[in-house]
Amino acid sequence: MSGLVGWVDFHHDLSTEEPVVHAMTDSMRNRGPDTKGTWVSRTAALGHRDLLTTAVHGEQPFTAHIGEHPVTVAVAGTLYNRREIAAGIEAAGGNPGERTDAELFLQAYLLWGNRFVERVDGDFGFAVWDGRTERLVLGRDRVGIKPLYYYAYDGGIVFASVPKGIMANPRFTARLDPRALPVALQPRLALPGETPLLGLYEVPPGHVLTYTRSGLAKDRYWQLTSAPHGDSFEETARRVRELLEDAVERRTATDGPLGAMLSGGVDSTSVAALAVRRLRRTGSARELDTYCVRFASDPDHFVATELRPDVDAPYAAAAAAFMGSRHHTLTATVEDLLDVIPDTRRARDLPGWGQFDASMYLLFREMRGNGTVALTGEAADEVFGGYPYFFKRDVVGRRHFPWLGDGPKLSRYLSPDLTALIDPEEDERARYSEIVAQVPRLDGEDPENARMREVFHLGLAGPLSVILDRKERMSSHNGLDVRVPFCDHRLLEYVWNVPWSLKSRGGVKGLLKAAMADVLPPDTVHRRKSAYPHVQNPEYDRTLVRAASWIANDAASPLAGLFDTARLNGLIEQIRNNAIDAELPGGSNQAALLIQLVELHTWVDEYGVSLP
Repeated sequence: MSGLVGWVDFHHDLSTEEPVVHAMTDSMRNRGPDTKGTWVSRTAALGHRDLLTTAVHGEQPFTAHIGEHPVTVAVAGTLYNRREIAAGIEAAGGNPGERTDAELFLQAYLLWGNRFVERVDGDFGFAVWDGRTERLVLGRDRVGIKPLYYYAYDGGIVFASVPKGIMANPRFTARLDPRALPVALQPRLALPGETPLLGLYEVPPGHVLTYTRSGLAKDRYWQLTSAPHGDSFEETARRVRELLEDAVERRTATDGPLGAMLSGGVDSTSVAALAVRRLRRTGSARELDTYCVRFASDPDHFVATELRPDVDAPYAAAAAAFMGSRHHTLTATVEDLLDVIPDTRRARDLPGWGQFDASMYLLFREMRGNGTVALTGEAADEVFGGYPYFFKRDVVGRRHFPWLGDGPKLSRYLSPDLTALIDPEEDERARYSEIVAQVPRLDGEDPENARMREVFHLGLAGPLSVILDRKERMSSHNGLDVRVPFCDHRLLEYVWNVPWSLKSRGGVKGLLKAAMADVLPPDTVHRRKSAYPHVQNPEYDRTLVRAASWIANDAASPLAGLFDTARLNGLIEQIRNNAIDAELPGGSNQAALLIQLVELHTWVDEYGVSLP
């Protein structure tokens, strides 16, 4: 993985700010442990740190001089179609140079301007400073696999792969936006580009931003489009297989060891099996290393739920034996999780997800011991309809977020002063309406399929962003580049238009199972959907309840005054007594409702965030 930072200021001489630029760049050390580079001029500065995953690499930031004016680029991420981009540059009369990602981005920009990004296939965030026109261009990949944040002020802008790069600049002060409190307490509600910090935004997926003396302009270069689907079920399954095979192949083009997350479910097993087949087909001597996490307390405390009906480890081991990968199982204790939660917070710089971050962090740390590149099967549930709610007509029919459940919501326990400023229920309705209004429609589509488009679109918004953010932050902080074949934009574009009747034929993810039937073990094909595991342990639950109780009642708590103390205490007491009878977001247990409260408190405290 890699990280970039930058700064443009039209009123201040940045050539005197090299120490700040170095501090910003050094904040990306975990993301890019192998190399460091900076470029500073009077008006603009860029910094970059890199994780080397292939033999094709070069210095960044990379600069070309057009006359007496520099054009400088920094890229954080991976380009999957280098050959096609290089061929296009040559055909247009350009020179792709050594064909590093940075050179290809720069040459493509010089030839095609901002629209060059439409030709790029990859997971990336990039920055181009064009000294000819004093123009900064920021861009992010189509789905938002790689992050890129920015903070604009009068006459300038600061940007970085993750917030810590911006926080290292004295121009930025961390202040909690009171209107974003519902997002801080339920991140799945976030709209594209939104953060809980005042003035801090993320470049939305599939967008290019341009910053000049005239200000900031935003342009969307990619989005899903709706069209009739004419393929039969068999033709659709074959096409899904072709697209997924190509997505995996592009993401396994690395020189070193290759790893993969493996739960033993359809999604991760499909990706891992295709990776094994690709390594064998190319005659590679490399083996695929697969990894699964389990919890030491599972034998005593695991309880089956609708979303987590069983433990992953036995299925993962069986799938690894079937496909022939070299398998590793990480056993995590509650103490292990609690020990690394502080690291997960530093990986995010924003409120986190407690144990859900911690178990993944531990798994990625284990994977990093054997290599720098890995694959994951995440996002298949959002793309193919793998969650139970897709099959519940009463839930699908409600005009609300189908994944949110009907249990308590922390935003409903804010103080009267704050709920007078922002009505959490109205805020939730407004967010729902805004996302539904953006659904690409198909003229003449029947009401059932039109509604299912809305449901899929709702899942591809906040929930998918939460999943991708967790994967990206936890892996990159460990110096590991984890790639997501199910987020290949060509696969997304195709499956988006497959009717629900075909996606669901044969049950949950029936289409994907049909596409992958010949490489999946029978136990995987017939296994019920089981989400990413969370520890079920009374000790961890008690830790959350104790922390939440202190936050609610101690005047020294940074969050004192933000919540209605009596009502919040009532919720905590219900959770302590396991007395909530409701469907909870993500199929989590009751104590997990308090994670966002505890993480918000710790984030505010550790990062010195100013409160409203």
